Amino acid sequence: MTDIGKPLAIALQGCAKTFADGTRALEPLDLAIHAGETIVFLGPSGCGKTTTLRIIAGLEEPDAGGKVLFDGVDVTHLPIEQRNVGMVFQSYALFPNMTVAGNIGYGLKIRKTPDGQIRARVAEMLAMMQITKLADRRIDQLSGGQRQRVALARAIAVRPRALLLDEPLTALDAKLRDTLRLEIDSLLRSLGITAIYVTHDQAEAMALGDRIVVMEHGRVAQIGKPREIYQRPATRFVAEFIGTMNRLTGTTQNGVFSCRAGDLAWNEAPGHATEILFRPEDIRIAESDEASGLHGKVAAAFFLGDRTRLFVEVGEARPLVVESTARREFNHGDAVRLSIDPRGLLVL
Repeated sequence: MTDIGKPLAIALQGCAKTFADGTRALEPLDLAIHAGETIVFLGPSGCGKTTTLRIIAGLEEPDAGGKVLFDGVDVTHLPIEQRNVGMVFQSYALFPNMTVAGNIGYGLKIRKTPDGQIRARVAEMLAMMQITKLADRRIDQLSGGQRQRVALARAIAVRPRALLLDEPLTALDAKLRDTLRLEIDSLLRSLGITAIYVTHDQAEAMALGDRIVVMEHGRVAQIGKPREIYQRPATRFVAEFIGTMNRLTGTTQNGVFSCRAGDLAWNEAPGHATEILFRPEDIRIAESDEASGLHGKVAAAFFLGDRTRLFVEVGEARPLVVESTARREFNHGDAVRLSIDPRGLLVL
């Protein structure tokens, strides 16, 4: 495996960004990224995640007073070529007039690395990415997945101390994204490199991140490990942006939550709770001999092979989403009773 530089600890201190036209892309941000950590910036378009990545890379400078520190050293005003970071862009940014090998070795050539070392490093990168047979091909002869591997190889070839990835899988089809997501995860773990990954894809964030930074309108909505972000969202935005969230409105009294669908025993509910949230995996269709105070009607059922996704009308503005593994067929209008795991209930 290639010799990557010592993993980098990165700190952002009061980093905000206002563009020349007055657009405020990023509110003041303080963040510590640990050496060797994979951190994922997640959020919808325009939330500030790519702006943050570009500030870390040196492609943008923060507003006055903001600082970027690499291992405690202020690099705020250093350009990208002096920061020793590797960058993988959404568009790949490969040179069409060069071969695969030429693209991979480009950064080394710019650094005036001896030719023999360039050839050895390029061969190593080709082998690592399993594209040795493509070394002499032009970029326009490659598939999307192959181009992505070339872009990764080029970024890693210079032995960066941090790898920055800006939505690198967006342009690929779903099956290829799954394959490359696994490869990227394996690569990052084996290299032990500090990695910063930007995406709007929740599955990518959950799969790759040691921690996830969820962003909303230029601000950090929540920072945490994937399981924490999913199971204990800090805000309504995080709860509804990450995965699917069901909602019931009603009243709580004497340990019972009452809503249009019926009554739900929940001793931990605050007395003022008027709305509860829960994930599809925390609700199921109750068996015929099982006590259940909630009921509804099937509005739609989609058989997905390993499960059936049900949309159940319960008198709310939106139907509840239920993922059922029961070996039975559901039809529109079927009356069903529902059971909710109290451990999955949230109040925000």
